[in-house]
Amino acid sequence: MGVNPCFLVLLLALAAPAIAQPTEPVGDANCNSEKAAIEREMELARSKGQMLRRRQLAESLVAVQARCENLSPQQRRAADIEKLEAEIRELRKDLDHAEEELRKMKGKPS
Repeated sequence: MGVNPCFLVLLLALAAPAIAQPTEPVGDANCNSEKAAIEREMELARSKGQMLRRRQLAESLVAVQARCENLSPQQRRAADIEKLEAEIRELRKDLDHAEEELRKMKGKPS
């Protein structure tokens, strides 16, 4: 008793998509790597004191997140607010550091 060729074709047709599917969608992997690269560039720019470059990268990161994540407008707004708050904290920290350096240069005790 032989196996019907139509049955084999049908079996392969149904099994192929399940076998070929990656564990993580390619789009998500691409978005995650793109976000990670931007975050690394932001940290590098911050460490070099390139605040304008870091701000531009932060805007790029928000754009990538908006493109990659299917967020509702309220979630996107909350994420944008959180990003801006984090950026403000970083800028304040950098400003405090710069003011401390200025005091040292002028010879004033802190």
